[in-house]
Amino acid sequence: MSDHLEELEDELENGDGSEELYERMNFVVDKGQEPLRIDKFLQKRIEGGTRNKVQNAIEAGMVLVNDKPVKANYKVRPLDRLIVYSTKNPETTEVKPENIPLNIVFEDEDILIINKPAGMVVHPGCGNYTGTLVNGLAYYLGDEKEKATEPAIPRFGLVHRIDKNTSGLLVVAKSEKAMTDLAKQFYDHTVQRRYLALVWGDFEEENGTVVAHVGRHQRFRKIMDAYPDGEYGKEAITHYQVLERFNYVTLISCRLETGRTHQIRVHMQHIGHSLFNDDTYGGDRIVKGTVFAKYKQFVENCFEAMPRHALHAQTLGFIHPRTRKPVLFESELPADFTTVLDKWRRYRRPSEE
Repeated sequence: MSDHLEELEDELENGDGSEELYERMNFVVDKGQEPLRIDKFLQKRIEGGTRNKVQNAIEAGMVLVNDKPVKANYKVRPLDRLIVYSTKNPETTEVKPENIPLNIVFEDEDILIINKPAGMVVHPGCGNYTGTLVNGLAYYLGDEKEKATEPAIPRFGLVHRIDKNTSGLLVVAKSEKAMTDLAKQFYDHTVQRRYLALVWGDFEEENGTVVAHVGRHQRFRKIMDAYPDGEYGKEAITHYQVLERFNYVTLISCRLETGRTHQIRVHMQHIGHSLFNDDTYGGDRIVKGTVFAKYKQFVENCFEAMPRHALHAQTLGFIHPRTRKPVLFESELPADFTTVLDKWRRYRRPSEE
């Protein structure tokens, strides 16, 4: 197996995609249900749901009844609507705190906003046990004296992730309450997420929407694929808008309604506009334009200046879990991205500017 395939497999297994980390289960209590403690009720209905796990989830505010948190001794009533939030992947049992510099854009008692650089894996997993964002968070949020005590927050407050080679903004919850609140906002698709992407090709229209389920490729299991008929994978919706045209490539803004692994990268490939220099989804070669030596050298110089796919999580907005007021954060494009854009601007013929 090549190094690239091993890295990609690690990325998928670690869940390190542009994705949300929490799913939710919905239950409606039967009309004839006798009063029963909610922990006992859920224990019978959730696979692998021990009473201890259910009680911990209730205590953490991860269980809502009619959209409100309850205590473990609450007794369900007929037609109660129950929502249970759960993590998609098993939690890492051991995380080594590491003094890794973190670009913290904002911090208060409830949340951290981090501007992640390209090349940093978010969460430890097979093949990436050190040097990740979570290793840095374990140190930063750990005991001030020893810097070796793991915070009690599961997953260190992560409610979403972005790809290893995608740069940009992430929110980290610093309390169980904040984590539950943010997980609900992500699941309800009320979080504002805008990405800047440089993609191959020109667009006839100024904006559009891609609706196609995203799931593992049926043949090549180490990558994802788009399923427009919804016969496989999970629902995924990406809205895009053209920002700047360079004839052979286009700078676009993407707004996510859903958060699936590699969603933007897969959706753009699906409509024939692979991300520039995306070596997984066909963007690491000349897709549009001539094959003359001068142009080929220009593209290769761009690849060298930005040796990763051209995707940046620029905007992140949500309702603050404590103040209940909307907050919005933005980050500037990193140097490699701006360098490549400047190259394309200079390459574009003056008559077309």
